[in-house]
Amino acid sequence: MPEAFLYLTTIGRVSGRERQIEIWFVERDERYYVVAETREDAGWVKNLTKQPRVVFSVGPRSAREAVVAATQAVARVVRDAGEPELAQAVKALMNAKYGWSDGLIVELAKAGA
Repeated sequence: MPEAFLYLTTIGRVSGRERQIEIWFVERDERYYVVAETREDAGWVKNLTKQPRVVFSVGPRSAREAVVAATQAVARVVRDAGEPELAQAVKALMNAKYGWSDGLIVELAKAGA
């Protein structure tokens, strides 16, 4: 199977329209983590900060829901200072998978979990 990506859909903070991005991800303890290279400047981070209810799916470009079907979730920023063990664990997973982890960590927890 080709490389899988996470497809994150947020609600535009100004437009109110759905916005989708394709992004690298890791999974840990039934939660998904993505990293914003431009930190709080990323439009999708600004969107989920205003409206933390998001939808995500996982799969290759040719089948965006092949691994994880569209899932309602709640997003939150993971701060190094507030949760150092979690931040380090996510960075280690990102480094192992992609060789990169420099950015703002965002956690996606399935709604109701």
